[in-house]
Amino acid sequence: MAAKSDGGGGGPAVRLESPEGGGGRRGGGAVPPTRRYRLRDGCWVLCALLVCFADGASDLWLAAHYYVRGQRWWFGLTLLFVLLPSLVVQLLSFRWFVYDFAASTKDSAGSTKDSARGPRGCCRLCVWLLQGLIHLLQLGQVWRYLRTLYLGLQSRWQAEHRRRHFYWRMMFESADISMLRLLETFLKSAPQLVLQLSIMVQQNSIEPLQGLSASASLVSLAWMIASYQKVLRDSREDKMPMSYKGAVVQILWHLFTIAARAIAFALFASVFQLYFGIFIVTHWCIMTFWIIQGETDFCMSKWEEIIYNMVVGIIYIFCWFNVKEGRSRYRMCIYYVITLSENAALTVLWFLYYDRKTTSDFDALILVCVVSSSFALGIFFMFIYYCLLHPNGPMFGPHSGGCIFRQRPAPVPGSPTDAVTSPPRSLPRTTGGEREGAPGERDSCVPVFQVRPSAPPAPAARAPRTEGPVIRIDLPRKKYPAWDAHFIDRRLRKTILALEYASPTTPRLQYRTPGAPQEVLEYETTV
Repeated sequence: MAAKSDGGGGGPAVRLESPEGGGGRRGGGAVPPTRRYRLRDGCWVLCALLVCFADGASDLWLAAHYYVRGQRWWFGLTLLFVLLPSLVVQLLSFRWFVYDFAASTKDSAGSTKDSARGPRGCCRLCVWLLQGLIHLLQLGQVWRYLRTLYLGLQSRWQAEHRRRHFYWRMMFESADISMLRLLETFLKSAPQLVLQLSIMVQQNSIEPLQGLSASASLVSLAWMIASYQKVLRDSREDKMPMSYKGAVVQILWHLFTIAARAIAFALFASVFQLYFGIFIVTHWCIMTFWIIQGETDFCMSKWEEIIYNMVVGIIYIFCWFNVKEGRSRYRMCIYYVITLSENAALTVLWFLYYDRKTTSDFDALILVCVVSSSFALGIFFMFIYYCLLHPNGPMFGPHSGGCIFRQRPAPVPGSPTDAVTSPPRSLPRTTGGEREGAPGERDSCVPVFQVRPSAPPAPAARAPRTEGPVIRIDLPRKKYPAWDAHFIDRRLRKTILALEYASPTTPRLQYRTPGAPQEVLEYETTV
């Protein structure tokens, strides 16, 4: 059974193979039960929805407060940072809905049973009007959060075959809302936080609504960074999932580092408005160039990749965000050294030139101590996360170093190294003991005194696969921390959902293995 991802030429081929087909997993062992949607997952979604509500409502309330008091300049800036990013995100969300809904209602060989019984005529028009109204009212993210919660609960209540189908759809929806909210928070909440802190410094007072708005923006930024990383790890079978303890500690890590960064920005902007703008643009350009130079692999096309790198450059103005596979601790250390130097320089310049008529020396010292202590607390929680709660194990310890040269050996031709089963998960994860001895992991290295590489092992013959079908995608799998292609390319989503629903058992996903020409011939292609 085969289906193209877009119903025509030009897209990657996707094929569902029967259990008698080629390809499989090396070694035996029972397949563990697939992951179930838990109540704590639903509580996490509800908390995310509450953070989203609090962030938007507090900003609108504060804008109305400025308007009533006649502070039209602050009212205009506050409202601008609310509406403009929201419009951009709503347009993107509605564009995704248009593609998904049009694909689900189109009669094709790869359509699911649900889409065959989908809304027609008047009902379809009502869905279009309802979604248009929802996005016009800037509630697209709220609808997606509620839909994620609904799909997750359905995957918990339905029978086995229906349960895994709803779980796939829930993971796709979680990926969408994570990407949308991450874009919105750094286009809206980040500048809003700096704006309100600058107003507080200039007025030398903190009003309750200003504090509420700034706090909501700060929590929203920290929450979305941690939530994005958690959903990304949960979606990838080659990475251990992040626990909720790790997510909470990561929220605290980003909360305090972003707070220190935003306060330093606000202090400097309250005295040097023009130079602050020059500094932000310069920092963004340098960070974007650094990201582009790293050759990230996130999107499906070159121009989308450039736009994505520019957005990540905005994120790098405020906090660290890993975008490339490998030993990220060195890049992270470089980033935080630069951030610490910039925070110190901005705070010292403000301390030398601040208005002594409106701010006392004691208050100025308090603000300097707040910046330094907040950054130190953030680094402390970062070490707690990497030392105790990182999904791959502690970064520091007896198994964390000791290698001079590290390299990943070339995969054996024919080995299914790119097999993916998430979602749902149907392959056993690597245990701690296996990870210590697995080649290419963080705790392994090549022999230091090896003169020539040993003879490569003979390729093992493919064992017949007995646990179920496999969905094969004619694309190389992207490296962590990028999303897999079937989470980004909506044509692949449509086809995978159709093939998954038609399969009586849980299928696996398998990407094309690079460097294996005899395996490439087994894939269908539309080129």
